[in-house]
Amino acid sequence: MPKVVTVIMAGGQGSRLYPLTKIRSKPAVPIAGRFRLIDIPLSNCIHSGFRRIFVLTQFASESLHRHIFLTYRFDVFQKDFVTILSAQQTIDNRDWYQGTADAVRQNLHFLKNQGDLVLILSGDHLYRMDYRKFVDFHVRTGAEISISVIPVPTESVKDFGVMKVDRTGRITEFREKPKEAAAIEAMAVDEETFRAHGIVAAGRSHLASMGIYIFNAAVLEELLGSNTSADFGKQIIPDAIQRKKVFGHFFDGYWEDIGTIRSFFDANLNLTEPLPRFNFYDEARPIFTHARFLPGSKIIASDVSESILCEGSIINGSRIRKSIVGVRSRIGDGCVLDRTIMMGADYFESREELERNAASGLPPIGLGRGCEVRNAILDKNARIGNGVKLVNARGIKDENADSYGIVNGIVVVPKDAAIADGTVI
Repeated sequence: MPKVVTVIMAGGQGSRLYPLTKIRSKPAVPIAGRFRLIDIPLSNCIHSGFRRIFVLTQFASESLHRHIFLTYRFDVFQKDFVTILSAQQTIDNRDWYQGTADAVRQNLHFLKNQGDLVLILSGDHLYRMDYRKFVDFHVRTGAEISISVIPVPTESVKDFGVMKVDRTGRITEFREKPKEAAAIEAMAVDEETFRAHGIVAAGRSHLASMGIYIFNAAVLEELLGSNTSADFGKQIIPDAIQRKKVFGHFFDGYWEDIGTIRSFFDANLNLTEPLPRFNFYDEARPIFTHARFLPGSKIIASDVSESILCEGSIINGSRIRKSIVGVRSRIGDGCVLDRTIMMGADYFESREELERNAASGLPPIGLGRGCEVRNAILDKNARIGNGVKLVNARGIKDENADSYGIVNGIVVVPKDAAIADGTVI
């Protein structure tokens, strides 16, 4: 096994996840009530034995930095590390990261002599992968660059970079998010090619890039040093296919790009299914996150079905269906939660804080009494007053207000926002 150094791209703003990314970067967004998106690639790296990791950050990165610092500390007697490389101005460069390739280019000097191969990951995808199999494929084929690819149906092609491969897996053509029908049809992969790589097509016709790459270290340095292209998918990879040995590694497990409010909402709610597509209950390969040392959830005379209740929650006489209740959540009497993601709170409010906030008309963190919440996302530390209804009563598809948003019909209450008693949205 060659020596591998990992780079996780975690600097994106994630504008399509707004308002969840109003004050945090996309990889810092909570998922499943107690984790953050960045925990997924970091946990995959740890289980794969790749523990020399650089995390490249840029946009609204404070909470992400704090989470990584508090969570990922390796044995001081080993050379393993998780190091944050935040965008910075230097004597030679005054620019922010202009794209994925530019971010790596600006940090090439940190990667020198760290590994024979550079594994490049995205910080905002939900999946499990043993990267050792990916590296083995890269070495076995003699590739200079390898891209992890996943089969997708024709209707999904416009959202991805897609490619064609030969029977050995070598990539012969790459197109970034083709839109025209003729271009999409030209990139279709025949079923025989799928079978040659042990994949059942099952109605899927194209190969999409997962945004996961392996570069020979010398090849990466050469490609980034010979031009000023800003992005791997749009520029570096298509150009390299003509000059380098670029191969596609087939992956046929669950993978979700948490890129929009709808995809985030659906991926979270799927976790409440009896057999979810992504399994957080894998004892052999757990997803790591910050240890909080919280008490168990307290449930008082409530009706709960198909839901996840995280530690430190207090639920008083409520009805909860197909929802996620995050850490330190407080739910008052007579509430109804239906298809709701409640991210919880960063802290428990003291009695003094509750009294002081009440005197100023500020609701406590969590849900007050008699609330009805359907098809909604409540971000961390949201304060929902008594008798509030978050049900998209007007049937609006999209709306942006100070204390809430409606995105694709889903009501979203941002972090630290407050909704006054009796409000109907």
